[in-house]
Amino acid sequence: MSKKYTPQFKIDAVKLVSEQGYTTAKAARALGINDTTLHNWINAHKKNNQGQLVDENAELVRLKKENRELRMERDILKKATAFFAKESQ
Repeated sequence: MSKKYTPQFKIDAVKLVSEQGYTTAKAARALGINDTTLHNWINAHKKNNQGQLVDENAELVRLKKENRELRMERDILKKATAFFAKESQ
């Protein structure tokens, strides 16, 4: 029968290794879990973080493009406003 661990427990276990310098075996022993289980959680965490970085980079590229387009539209509207203000005088 396998135990179910909360996502927060898994994150905390991974942090013992990644942030606090515990070895996988020592952290697993301290938490009362199998070191293979902890190793699997660490690998899953690494994969998730790499996916996040890719998503964040794609979002950054999209936002930069949108920002460039919005600035261009704003500049066009400024010029049009100045032109029509000049025409109405």
